[in-house]
Formats: sequence, C-alpha cells, structure tokens
Amino acid sequence: MNTKTFLLYCCLFTATTLQAQQKWFSVFTDSAKLLKTANPITTQFKKDIKKLQPNIRFNTDNIINTSPYLIYYGLNDHVNLPLWSQVIPPIKQFFTGVGGSPQEGEKIFGLFFNGFYLIHEYGHALQYMVDSAHTQLGYSNEYLANTIAILWWRKNGKQAQLKACYDYAKKIYKQLPNPVPAGEDVATYFTKNYEKAASDPNVYGFMQWGQFITIYEDKSLPNFDTYIKNYLKKL
Repeated sequence: MNTKTFLLYCCLFTATTLQAQQKWFSVFTDSAKLLKTANPITTQFKKDIKKLQPNIRFNTDNIINTSPYLIYYGLNDHVNLPLWSQVIPPIKQFFTGVGGSPQEGEKIFGLFFNGFYLIHEYGHALQYMVDSAHTQLGYSNEYLANTIAILWWRKNGKQAQLKACYDYAKKIYKQLPNPVPAGEDVATYFTKNYEKAASDPNVYGFMQWGQFITIYEDKSLPNFDTYIKNYLKKL
C-alpha cells in the first residue's frame, strides 16, 4: 500500500466512523443497520487501545442477540447487541415507567443500549483480556467499564449525548428505591448480590445509573489515554 492509498484509507475510515457515531445513541429497527453502525465505532475503540498497548490482541466483535440482559459481553468474545423491537414486554414496561411514556422509554433505551453501553461492554472485554484473574461480576468491574466508556465517548466528542444520558440517569435514579440495607456498603452489597441484582431492572438500574452519575460528575478523572495507561500499569 503506497502513501497516498494509505492516507485515503485513513480518511475513509475516519469518515465512516464519524458517520456511525452520528447515528449512534438512538433506537435501531434493523439488525443489519445496527451492526453496520456499531462496527466502525468499536473498531476505533480497539485501535485506540492498541495505540496505547500494541501487544493486545483485541478480537472482540459485535453480534445481534436481544436478551433480558439487553447488552452484554460474553466470554465467547462477542458483545451482544439488542433490538428494541425484540425486547420483552416487562423490560419495555420498565423503560416506559421510568421515562413517563412509551416514547421517552424508547429514547432512554436508544441513548443507553444502542448507545453508551456499547463501549462499556468493550471495557469489560478489555479487562477480561488483560486481567482475567480478577474479572468477576461485581461493583468495581462495572465502575471500571462505566469510567472507560464515559472517558472514551468524551474523547470522541460525544459530550452532548453524554449530557443527555446524564440528565436521564438523574431522572431515573430518583425514581428507583435504594435496595442496599441500612449500614451496608454499596459496593459490597452489589458484588455479593450481583446475579440477583442483574435480574431486577430496578435494582440493577440503581447501581448502573448511580455509577454513571458519580463518574460523570467526577472532575478529578484524567482523559481516556491517561486513564487507560494508568490502569494497565497497575496490572
């Protein structure tokens, strides 16, 4: 590949990634479009990680698989993406309830589950690759994934989308009952009861949206590159 061809490829890839990001953070009705839009975004995330740690073998990819977990990283090295049309009625009702209407509920789903949480799940994939011995389902691992996602989206100019997520997170968080018993540490409770919490959107939402609010408001966090470098140094 000569220099001109390489530069043209880089320009085309960047343009494709930007177009994908512009469509992201909204509900998709077509599985092919969902994948086509997600793939350039996650390719860029993997490229950003490899710039910081060239020896990482990052083979994670995206598949369509709507389940009650909505979006998740599986140990088959896939990130499972959900379609709103395939989400089961009780979970749709949850979104309608916290949103105040079906339209608002659908918008919340798009912002978070066809939006923010894509990179959150790639944060889990990164953690599993570089620190599998300590990758357990729990509060601290979710906090790490949420931090990685917020910082990466900021790096990529998605401040407006993050602000929309933040505003909805605050609205939802106020509505959810605190499931943590009095006197018990929040992180300990969710780590100990993770599987149970994950099966209840009210309980799991309390943890996830609470973390989002805390991380978003944390002015002490560095930029994405510095955060990842520091994280990898500690391993």
